[in-house]
Amino acid sequence: MNEINSQDYANFFQEVKRRIRDRQYEALRSVNRELVLLYWEIGEQIHLKQELLGWGKAVVGTLARDLQREFPGRNGFSERNLRNMRDFYCTYSTSPIWQPMVAKISWTKNLIIMSCCKDDLEREFYLRATARYGWTKAVLQHQVDNKSYEKYLLNQTNFDATVPDEIKAQAVLAVKDRYTFDFLDLADEHSERDLEQSLVKNLRAFLSELGGAFAFIGNQYRLEVGGQEYFIDLLLFHRRLRCLVAIELKIGDFKPEHKGKMEFYLEALDCQEKMEGENPPIGMIICRYKNKTVVEYALRTAVRPIGVATYTIVPQLPDAYREQLPSPEEIAERLRLWDEQEIELD
Repeated sequence: MNEINSQDYANFFQEVKRRIRDRQYEALRSVNRELVLLYWEIGEQIHLKQELLGWGKAVVGTLARDLQREFPGRNGFSERNLRNMRDFYCTYSTSPIWQPMVAKISWTKNLIIMSCCKDDLEREFYLRATARYGWTKAVLQHQVDNKSYEKYLLNQTNFDATVPDEIKAQAVLAVKDRYTFDFLDLADEHSERDLEQSLVKNLRAFLSELGGAFAFIGNQYRLEVGGQEYFIDLLLFHRRLRCLVAIELKIGDFKPEHKGKMEFYLEALDCQEKMEGENPPIGMIICRYKNKTVVEYALRTAVRPIGVATYTIVPQLPDAYREQLPSPEEIAERLRLWDEQEIELD
């Protein structure tokens, strides 16, 4: 037997390991998909028997006892879960788009979305986001509690005019209108430096609140232009967009001049830091308060992609925000564009 080159074997081992993990992941996805579809079918049968044959609610309890007797030690056949299956089918059987969509995520995540969301468009948003970003149960609950749906719909960016078409829908999803930094131990009155350092100290929670595939590059990131030094508060990288994301933190109101400063940073990053194969950098200005009309006017003349968001250190979203949401037709169009991007990015 010929002597095995150590580097060749290391590469071979890594390839075999990758294939095993890929297959294990696919097997897990397949099992999950079949389980959710089984629960759909059971819910459908319960619904049909009650509607067509007039069976009452008691049939669910009887079926639960019989199934638990037939399949001892098998979880999932409690009376409560059987009722969830019936509600699951009744909620999503109204349109053919739902069945393949719900099969992409686990049963427990489906229950969170079904019970917490108020309408079909909101459910569609969380179903798609959970499948795309691989949100865990805890992350999904956090996103629902922090009203990420509303924050996404209300976001203010100029991405439609400044971002390449192939990543436009994904870029819009990467920026919310409002962030909740309730994990920070900050007084109501704090400095921009305090805010920056606290976000870096709580980096995992911060990246989770951003809600996408962000990776941390650095804070007070140094740029040199014309022999002078400039520092970006936070520099991230978005894996799906394949671009740098510059973040400037403001503890007061958004001001039009903030846009000019961010454009300068993005120009420098594009010329000096962007690597081959990456998309142009994106800017995010996160401030304490903003006037939406002022932001709209400021972004009209911006030639670099910029989003403006606000932050709070308490977990709440004003009720008035819901009144500002786009129309159902506009929301459906956004999700349709997202679906087109999903095919390209998966």
